[in-house]
Amino acid sequence: MPRSSSHDVIVIGAGAAGLTAATALHEAGQRVLCLEARTRVGGRLLSVPVDGGALDLGATWFWPGEERVAALTVRSGAGIFDQYLAGDTVLQDGTGARRLPGNMIDVPSHRFAGGAQRPASALAAGLPADAVLLDTPVTAVRPAGGDTVEVHTPRRTFRAAHVVVAVPPALALERIDFGDALPDGLVRLARSTPVWMGAVAKVVARYSSPFWREDGLAGAAFSRTGPLQEIHDMSGPGGRPAALFGFARARVVRPGFEEAVAAQLGACFGPAAASPEALYVQDWSREPWTAPRSVHALTDHSLFGHPLYQRPALDGRLHWASTETATGHAGHIEGALLSGERAARAVLLSATYDPGAVTG
Repeated sequence: MPRSSSHDVIVIGAGAAGLTAATALHEAGQRVLCLEARTRVGGRLLSVPVDGGALDLGATWFWPGEERVAALTVRSGAGIFDQYLAGDTVLQDGTGARRLPGNMIDVPSHRFAGGAQRPASALAAGLPADAVLLDTPVTAVRPAGGDTVEVHTPRRTFRAAHVVVAVPPALALERIDFGDALPDGLVRLARSTPVWMGAVAKVVARYSSPFWREDGLAGAAFSRTGPLQEIHDMSGPGGRPAALFGFARARVVRPGFEEAVAAQLGACFGPAAASPEALYVQDWSREPWTAPRSVHALTDHSLFGHPLYQRPALDGRLHWASTETATGHAGHIEGALLSGERAARAVLLSATYDPGAVTG
């Protein structure tokens, strides 16, 4: 029989949304526990350390006006820098690659020095040492007696007054057994909601220098023929580490994909681009803690921020928090932070919340 322990709030998922919710609840004096299936925090914030800095295999940018992300970078001590914009764009189509004047793809935006995962790691580090459990997937959530909820994992069962589900709704419905406790309309909505980045592969090519800049290119390209549909400069501050990255539909990642990417980069930016020092392929559709099996069929992005995600379920004890559920900036890091704040606020303002309801 799995051991049981109790908390005020259990947060499922230690990505940007979950860690934001957990931090707000902890600072409000709640006994909070964050359960993460992966062996790391950050969720879709994933950075690979390399000589000279870090390369982002998940979220990369945030934009002017996204005040929550800006505040988090200050709080975490993470430096920021501007996306490189100067230079021309490359268009690749059936006739080959040709140069177009100016940067026609990128807009003013900000990047994270040290990688986008760093702010998430800083949030986790600010919580008590035992408040985040890694390698702990949640298998079931059940209403329990005494106005509590049971959260089951392979090794332990936890009890709490409230639960924050801070993973993509479609993934939650596939991975977590809620029994018949959720309304049918909410189940249908969650199973139909797309997963941000879930059907995307992100490819990063690292080089010794950003040589394309010397040729007056912005590192920006869009393609109607290559495996990468769009390409951007991902170099760090001052051009180190030097890198280009692009997005591809995850379905095209098959044997020969990396060779096709290298050839495309060479066609767009010259022979040197065809021989990167390293090529990283992050296929988010194959991440079991990001994408449900149905991820390629989920295409209705109008479901992001749906009103049902703003309403607690399980008699006011289950709250949603992920960028897909945000009413603003859905699909951005800002949306994840907003959803985490909203979920924490809903817990704290709940008329049924009783800090003494769970003991032990």
